[in-house]
Amino acid sequence: MARIDRTGDWAGRHSPSLEELELLAQQAYAHLPLPFRELSGQVLISVAEFPQEEIMDHLAMETPFDLLGLFEGRGIAERWNPQTGEGPNRVTLYRRAILDYWAENEETLGDIITHVLIHEIGHHFGLSDDDMMRIEASAD
Repeated sequence: MARIDRTGDWAGRHSPSLEELELLAQQAYAHLPLPFRELSGQVLISVAEFPQEEIMDHLAMETPFDLLGLFEGRGIAERWNPQTGEGPNRVTLYRRAILDYWAENEETLGDIITHVLIHEIGHHFGLSDDDMMRIEASAD
């Protein structure tokens, strides 16, 4: 009887780096529906290990594992004006919290990242949970 290798190709793999997770996030964003991407404008996507201490304090968070992502910027009515010196909208994904969530759930890493991106951008622009579910379902 042949022995079954249940480890697949995971034996030599590591968790994705900041750069790999950022690339995955860029790819996920590129596959979101065009009207949703237009809503968010020129959003910058970055990845950090954890939120900064100031963010944790501002949000009154007990643990950095509670925050998967954060949108910083302005909504449609408050669009950025290059003459003010403000930067474009930004979504920061938090690698360690995302990996922790991934390890505890039955979702793919790509689906989690897509979900976080949609919700961080969508909540900031006032979309309902139903709106965001439809956007998530239409992401290719």
